[in-house]
Amino acid sequence: MRFSVKKLTLMAVLTAVALIVFVIEAQIPLPVPVPGAKLGLANAVTLFALFGSNKKQRGPDDMTTSDAFFILICRIILGALFTGRIIAFVYSITGGLLAFAAQATVSKFVTNKQIWACGAVGAVFHNIGQIVAAVFVTGTPAIVAFLPQLIIMGIVTGIVTGLIAQFSLARINSAPRSK
Repeated sequence: MRFSVKKLTLMAVLTAVALIVFVIEAQIPLPVPVPGAKLGLANAVTLFALFGSNKKQRGPDDMTTSDAFFILICRIILGALFTGRIIAFVYSITGGLLAFAAQATVSKFVTNKQIWACGAVGAVFHNIGQIVAAVFVTGTPAIVAFLPQLIIMGIVTGIVTGLIAQFSLARINSAPRSK
């Protein structure tokens, strides 16, 4: 893979922003009965990168779906290291990979005004991936009982993260370009 300095810088900044959001969010306990539940705000950066890559005409410095995937993987690995929650890596990588696959698929069928829907789909698949990982790690199939609550919370938080990405992309796309 060859990267221009501009593209590599953008990827590094997006990874850093996602990591900062992830680390801050990891410190905020949610008042919900599901252990480990989070808002998933770092996914807004993944959606931003993913939909920023969905351009009809692509230049050498433009993001690709692979770049968005790389940002996600870096954030997950660094997030586990920075928070010291190495076991959470298993849950994050499983949920993240499943969510990204779903979002990359859905992104082909929605417009930049429907990123919120892609966020909801990704959140639901992330929760499914995490529950599957939790069942395998703990050997406790009863964990699946949390899935309905997680799906409802995931739809709501996924819409929020999708709207954050959607409004951010709209703002950047409407800004005047300097050459």
